[in-house]
Amino acid sequence: MTGHVRRKAALVVLCVPLVTVTIVSVFARRDDHFAQANTFDAVIDAHQAALMKRGREIFRFDTFGDEHFWGDTLKLHQAIVGARFGGVGPGLSPTTALAVGLKLDLDAIPPPLVDALRTGRINLNDPANTIALLNIGAVVGVKTFTNATGQIVSVGVQCSLCHATVDDAFASGIGHRLDGWPNRDLNIGAIIALAPDLSTVASLLQTDQATVRQVLHSWGPGKFDAELFMDGKAFRPDGQSSAALIPPAFGLAGTNLHTFTGWGSVPYWNAFVANLEMHGQGTFFDPRLADAVQFPVAARAGFNDVRSAEDHITAKLSALQFYQLAIPAPTPPSGSFDPEAAARGRDVFNGTGRCATCHVPPLFSEPGWAMHTGAEIGIDNFQADRAPDHRYRTTPLKGLWAHAKGGFYHDGRFQTLTDVVQHYSHTFGLQLSDRDVADLVEYLKSL
Repeated sequence: MTGHVRRKAALVVLCVPLVTVTIVSVFARRDDHFAQANTFDAVIDAHQAALMKRGREIFRFDTFGDEHFWGDTLKLHQAIVGARFGGVGPGLSPTTALAVGLKLDLDAIPPPLVDALRTGRINLNDPANTIALLNIGAVVGVKTFTNATGQIVSVGVQCSLCHATVDDAFASGIGHRLDGWPNRDLNIGAIIALAPDLSTVASLLQTDQATVRQVLHSWGPGKFDAELFMDGKAFRPDGQSSAALIPPAFGLAGTNLHTFTGWGSVPYWNAFVANLEMHGQGTFFDPRLADAVQFPVAARAGFNDVRSAEDHITAKLSALQFYQLAIPAPTPPSGSFDPEAAARGRDVFNGTGRCATCHVPPLFSEPGWAMHTGAEIGIDNFQADRAPDHRYRTTPLKGLWAHAKGGFYHDGRFQTLTDVVQHYSHTFGLQLSDRDVADLVEYLKSL
């Protein structure tokens, strides 16, 4: 090789790393530029952060204007404050409030007041202290409205009243918020029954106030009858209350239909509840509710097409849905299940138990239209027939342990997971052994 050629080759070899360094430098500069520029990725990141923050605020604190119903119409606040503070009756003491399942947000209570509670310097039998806790926003899911002199003149409720609880970090019913957890202690029927004027509800149901209160007291803790204002069916054929358990609002990401009977998607149900159950002010449309045979009360009331003069709901549905879908199912506490038995139970779940046929991992429901008739799952069709599709939804199983209080299935008919497993073993002729049942229960507790 001539000297000229060797020098040329050496230059080429030397240039290769120089070119590499130059390319890397260019891309490094481009990465810096992209990170700093307002790219669409940055727009998405900002949007999700805003949705999360707004959705949490809506879920925890928004009444959607429903104070016009609970306060102005039913006058529930008058029963809460009592005659001593311009209302009626004895008023609601903190002790009674906790007894009916209302929760106190420890993080909303000022430290001096927390210390006074700890040392017993707060009289928990005095409604004045309930009023004080309400006015600082410490009662989960309830908001008061005051006049210029500080007197409570109305009250509204929020999503978190039913679909949040606390971790009891301070005492039973007092702790840090657990958004999405169903409040299975909440006796919402007993609370509503306190309202001095239920004439509007009685008129809607074409009955009297005494009957309305009887129905409300039949619900019991952790239950609510969302269909009562649709079909007027207060009791099942067996004479038991038609109320269903309050469902969790966690672990819903990937789940198509919400509620035990799959009325609709998460934003559909949020709009349904905000307008028709919480009685907020918004817009709601569902022509299915015009069916006077299946939904006589809703059809009579025009619930199939609701249009408020001011809409306090629709603009909040997207952020509310985003936050709810971000709430994960809680992880089971350490020591709450037997890991070895759960491992065996997983094999039963995916094998001889045939559970995974419908509860498809990792969603633990069916992707798509996860709906079944009562006959398909071995139960009556009463609650399913109160819903538009006359079916039950395949319930997602993640976090099952966290909403065990009150029983399982929509009405709590099965007291334990063992009862549930044995029901399916009998219904489908699985002939599971006692060990299979026990292992499967441990697996369900581990989800």
